[in-house]
Amino acid sequence: MTTFEGTFTQNLSTLRFAIVIGRFNDLVTEKLLSGCQDCLKRHGINIEPDSTQVDYIWVPGSFEISLVARQLALSNRYNAIICLGAVIRGHTPHFDYVAAEVAKGVAAVGFQTGIPVIFGVLTTDTMQQALERAGIKSNLGWNYALNALEMASLMGQIHEQAFSRYQGNNPPELPVSSHNHPLSESFSKIADQPE
Repeated sequence: MTTFEGTFTQNLSTLRFAIVIGRFNDLVTEKLLSGCQDCLKRHGINIEPDSTQVDYIWVPGSFEISLVARQLALSNRYNAIICLGAVIRGHTPHFDYVAAEVAKGVAAVGFQTGIPVIFGVLTTDTMQQALERAGIKSNLGWNYALNALEMASLMGQIHEQAFSRYQGNNPPELPVSSHNHPLSESFSKIADQPE
């Protein structure tokens, strides 16, 4: 029996992450980003702007996160994508629509591409609740980054095991729906270009 479990002790210098951040409610999302960066940095990831390990992508709000996360996942440049946002309930049903769609969208990206996509979108009743989760009591941004590190490690182990079973033979491609996507050829050309 084989047991797979993500670790935090492997050489992390080869891992690449994308962080997609919703600008709406940036008082909250900037704090989540700070917690996320702190975790990545303490685990040996270079988070500096000139780094090749982390790319930062700002979108207008949480609703746009899943579209951008999908495009990033299709590029095959990242080991994991972290999605950060904040949807705070108001007096209209708008909250319900946005919260539900971003959750479904982010989940779909992972299923469709095979790339770990971390759901770091707070859905709270009040701004106070959001701020408590973004640093007043604890910063969930740290947890989201830790999840990304673990999932990147775990998926690497699973892929390595799958390929090692074929020992020199051509292994079948792992099922990723982006192979049938009309833009997948374009993205693979982009991913193959030197940085």
